Amino acid sequence: MKKHILVIPGDGIGQEVVAVSKQVVEKIGQKFGHEFSFDYALIGHAAIEATGNPLPDETIEKSKASDAILFGAVGHPKYDNDPSAKVRPEQGLLGIRKALGLYANLRPIKLFDELLGASSIRPEVLKGADILFFRELTGDIYFGEKGRKDNGNTAYDIAQYSRYEVERIARKAFEAARTRSKKLCSVDKANVLETSRLWREVVQAMASEYPDVTVEHQFVDSMAMLLIKDPRRFDVVLTANLFGDILTDEASQIAGSMGMLASASIGDTVGLYEPIHGSAHDITGKGLANPLASILSAALMFEISFGLKAESEAIVSAVDGVLKAGFRTRDIADTHTGPEKTLGTEAMGAEVLRRI
Repeated sequence: MKKHILVIPGDGIGQEVVAVSKQVVEKIGQKFGHEFSFDYALIGHAAIEATGNPLPDETIEKSKASDAILFGAVGHPKYDNDPSAKVRPEQGLLGIRKALGLYANLRPIKLFDELLGASSIRPEVLKGADILFFRELTGDIYFGEKGRKDNGNTAYDIAQYSRYEVERIARKAFEAARTRSKKLCSVDKANVLETSRLWREVVQAMASEYPDVTVEHQFVDSMAMLLIKDPRRFDVVLTANLFGDILTDEASQIAGSMGMLASASIGDTVGLYEPIHGSAHDITGKGLANPLASILSAALMFEISFGLKAESEAIVSAVDGVLKAGFRTRDIADTHTGPEKTLGTEAMGAEVLRRI
């Protein structure tokens, strides 16, 4: 198989972890006889510094010409501390999602048994948890009308969804539920928000098309509590953009660290694969970042965009082998992890490569 992959490292530790996951992709190519070509593009703060634009036209053009995108992270503290900034790194990420029609964000929350001690949640509550989130990605309050009035003293952000937008993400979640345990939980705030009432109405109507799938509805505040109280209760979770952003970060504690969580942003064309963590400038350049989420994102790329299940499983198996051998990065180390087993970014990547 021949595939062309666009590498967009982005900002901060995104550049460090993507360098490792690219090596993993190349190793898989060697092992399974595939040919991968690569190109690079800018986004976020790196793009602003180079071009003044967080999403240059060239990046969009290269993205549309690729078979898949391996993505790092966006963000920089200078913008976090300046809420008045009109140009921001995150605009690049939102923009590429919109430009490529990446409306479905898949976030698997799967706990490796070896990391039961890395979470702050009790092991007996966590063991066996395996959740697949479907977060809608191109609607909601992030893309609605926003602005200021009353001389800047009043701000507003409008949340908006159309029936079509809800239907297309819900269909992907229903189809996934059919291949898993046939359970789907839809998360909304239908007791308060009109967009959530439409969301629930659409999901309820579609449920009749999938009589083999058991559908549960939860308000987002209740869901935030239940994710920690009883994570094994859930299998496929469907939710809107804002709620999904918050809930999946919360769910990172089920997996032990945000450094373990991969994601796939897909639509009807090219897919974008990225760890869910941010740019983490506090550890940038120190070799401390956990590359496993980026590596597991590459595994999702092989399975979802390329249909190569064995290649994907080879990566996951290698990650599992590294963890079983006791190797940890700082974010997932516990009291039993000795200094000889605590690895930096490149060394952890090397252990995964060796097992592939």
